[in-house]
Amino acid sequence: MPNLHLFIFGMGYTALHLAATLHEQGWQISGTTRRGGAVGNGFTATTFANPEAVLARLESATHILSSVPPDRDTGTDPVLDNYGEAIANAGANKWVGYISATGVYGDVEGAWVDESAPIGSGRRTARAAADLGWQDLRDDVRVFRLPGIYGPGRSVLDRLRDGSARSIDKPGQVFSRCHVADIASGIIAGFSGPPGVYNLADDQPCAQHLVTSYGAELLGMDPPPLQSMEEAELSPMARKFYSENRRVANGKAKRVLGWEPLYPTYKHGLRAILEGESGG
Repeated sequence: MPNLHLFIFGMGYTALHLAATLHEQGWQISGTTRRGGAVGNGFTATTFANPEAVLARLESATHILSSVPPDRDTGTDPVLDNYGEAIANAGANKWVGYISATGVYGDVEGAWVDESAPIGSGRRTARAAADLGWQDLRDDVRVFRLPGIYGPGRSVLDRLRDGSARSIDKPGQVFSRCHVADIASGIIAGFSGPPGVYNLADDQPCAQHLVTSYGAELLGMDPPPLQSMEEAELSPMARKFYSENRRVANGKAKRVLGWEPLYPTYKHGLRAILEGESGG
């Protein structure tokens, strides 16, 4: 096996799951966090603001991936601002990818959206600008647009247990989601697939309260009562989340990358999480 080395800007939940998967396959993994130091799964990160160390690792990496969102204060992409030139000039032999979000599509009143849909009209204007910025950086970039992410330690099962789960009754509202393991497999499929934009989502968009109800059933709990948005006293951020309504199509990733989600619905994914917790 050649010396494969993935460098990740932003070693958060999703990126660390990908890193662990590749590490088991013999890959070298490095990356950044804001503060550097030890991160989950036994990896050590470089401080983002240490250009000497970052540039050295970019030089040795065979694959570069950014999962860093736009800066909340400036609205710009910190990776593009600080390291965009180095990545653009890194050479054609480097694989470059960016993790974006399906929020760039905005509200389409529950319609299906694929990668040809316009972006930038919703609440994620900064994310849409970053998405386009990465596409413009080089002609061989892969952009992965993700919906709601869930997996071990970060699912409705955890929210039900700690009492933070809500069941919002908003007729006609649907969301898409994707298990973190399927995101990792989709990105890995993109290593050998052509450049471009890919939605990674499961096969069954649905109302969030259905996911909550099923999670409660798995745990043998009563689901939270259905509430209107007003009754639930949602935060401004949560209200913005519920202001958009769309179904995310995953056909391109399946057709072009040969990707198939291991957990095609939230029921498959939640059952697997619960079985993993019990050692099943």
